[in-house]
Amino acid sequence: MAYEWWIGARYAGLARTGRGGRRGDRFVSFVAASSMAGIALGVAALIIVLSVMNGFQTQVRDRMLSVLPHIELYVPGMDHLEVLAHWHQLADAARRDKEVRGAAPFVAAQGMLARGQGLTGVQVRGIDPALEPHVSDIKGQMQSGKLASLTPGSYHMIIGSQIALSMGLKLGDTVLLLAPQGSISPAGFAPRMRQFTITGIFSTGYYEYDASLVFVDDEDAAKVFRDSGVSGVRLRIADMQRAPQVARDLLALMPQGVQASDWTQSNRTWFAAVQTEKRMMFLILALIVAVAAFNLLSSLVMAVKDKQSDIAILRTLGATPAEVARIFLVQGALIGVVGTAAGVFFGTLAAYNVDVIVPWIEHLFGVHFLPQQIYFISELPSNPQVGDIVTIGVTSLVLSLLATLYPSWRASRLQPAQVLRHD
Repeated sequence: MAYEWWIGARYAGLARTGRGGRRGDRFVSFVAASSMAGIALGVAALIIVLSVMNGFQTQVRDRMLSVLPHIELYVPGMDHLEVLAHWHQLADAARRDKEVRGAAPFVAAQGMLARGQGLTGVQVRGIDPALEPHVSDIKGQMQSGKLASLTPGSYHMIIGSQIALSMGLKLGDTVLLLAPQGSISPAGFAPRMRQFTITGIFSTGYYEYDASLVFVDDEDAAKVFRDSGVSGVRLRIADMQRAPQVARDLLALMPQGVQASDWTQSNRTWFAAVQTEKRMMFLILALIVAVAAFNLLSSLVMAVKDKQSDIAILRTLGATPAEVARIFLVQGALIGVVGTAAGVFFGTLAAYNVDVIVPWIEHLFGVHFLPQQIYFISELPSNPQVGDIVTIGVTSLVLSLLATLYPSWRASRLQPAQVLRHD
């Protein structure tokens, strides 16, 4: 091993210094160890936080898609009953794309639910209960009642659990569904309304949908909302991440006037906000690594100051300025590499075991980080991604290497004669 590597490893506390060692060497090694610990802590914190944010985003997305389709094909402005009568043609055209796994008709509109003094706005989804399980998981999220209770002409309704809670509804109760359009008579404007019977309650675990979404039979919805809303075909595809591309490809297979919307467009604002928050959290927590890098810089400057005599002796024995600079480059690089490796190891280990660590901490201190009454998830999710871990590791290494440049340059510029004269 070249002597620069041996000396750099010794200053970093990673090589044997002999029995006892000099007091100055022990101090330099202690400072190096604290720099390693700072880098490891920053890297581990970044990995854990980003993994939890990824898990949160994934869990919310999955809960959204349990009731939302991957892609919707719709015909705006066309009579809903006419679209429902010919929806098989759109479905058959869509199935020519090998990504499509399921299809079902739908009618979507907005209305108002009224019961007694209670009034709330809702998103109405008209569905075919026999085909809906092919495009969503709503059948498995029924708290009470059955999806099959939605039959044409029965005017039955399945509501979200939060709607039932806020309006005090239960199975068998009746509500008025008001459509936005109506008729004008000498007595004034009369909104279109229809009485529905509650035959089911579902819970997705996502508050926004549980508090605003109701399901009815698609033919009943088409009759109530014949002048508003949209109707078409809901699709489920093999890889939901490819939904935007598949939606564009499907337009080429559809008749004129058909439009396509994928799940990323339906929730664009929410996902954009989450991505922005994730970037900001990365930048904020990266400051921890930056602080550790500054700590490394200061420790190397202290090491150069403490080892001026050693540097001068090496220079008089024939060491070149480049060799002296490499000693401190090796020291800083080893601290950065070991600290980053330790942070990646412990951060990844913690990220993959959040579901065990967090409940243990909650039990130990008697607290609950995510009360179910406030948040729609009761457990802290985690989804470590290789891309994030690699980015964090590379960022830490780059900052650590940059922190070694100035101290190494300072060490190489020391003049042996001046140092030994004052020693």
